[in-house]
Amino acid sequence: MLTLYPAVDIKDGRAVRLTQGRAEAETVYDDDPVAAAQRFADAGTTWLHVVDLDAAFTGEPRNRHLIEAIVEATGCRVQASGGVRTLADVEASLAYGADRVVIGTMALSNPDFVAEVLDAVGPRIAVGLDARGTTLQARGWTEEAGDLFDALERFTAMGVPRFVYTDVAKDGMLQGPNVDMLTRVADATDAEVTASGGVSTLDDLRVLAGCHPRVDAAIVGKALYSGAFTLEQALATVEGGSA
Repeated sequence: MLTLYPAVDIKDGRAVRLTQGRAEAETVYDDDPVAAAQRFADAGTTWLHVVDLDAAFTGEPRNRHLIEAIVEATGCRVQASGGVRTLADVEASLAYGADRVVIGTMALSNPDFVAEVLDAVGPRIAVGLDARGTTLQARGWTEEAGDLFDALERFTAMGVPRFVYTDVAKDGMLQGPNVDMLTRVADATDAEVTASGGVSTLDDLRVLAGCHPRVDAAIVGKALYSGAFTLEQALATVEGGSA
């Protein structure tokens, strides 16, 4: 069963989508991220993927407080991401009501930080691995940060319970996910894997649902905002996999 995570990406207090992670390639979909989240909740999701893009690009968390507003308004579980640099950042997101926090850049620049966070909060984290091919990308996808499979081996050995894998070349392009690389990622770890980037059709969701036993979740963003399909259709396709 594939769990769906509708994405609410927040920049300057608004719900936006970026193309291939470029800050200048921005489309604003809603001036109110809480309203965007509420529409997903009304459609039946129980999880949301909430990204503080300002924190991801600048290291300054400007939108983290909106996690609390989204949780209170929707009752959904939130996976929070973007600009996590310190244990205090992780704890702040959890205190605002996030169920899980995704660590990206800091995991790649300081792997010991992941061990520290695992000791402090246990399985309530995931490591985000964003890559162009097998080259990892950090700091809002503006810097190269090592080899994807080296990182998978290192963090799997630490006991990371989940990876969020994004094919940067696919993100926001509505060209379908990179299923071959996703399968390679899942084969390289015993952790659960969330797929991110490229979902454009309901058939893409069907493929993801059957591509690997450890690929048990998918983040969906632009396809929903652009009207490629509705969240109701997506949830029905994966047989209610958002529970």
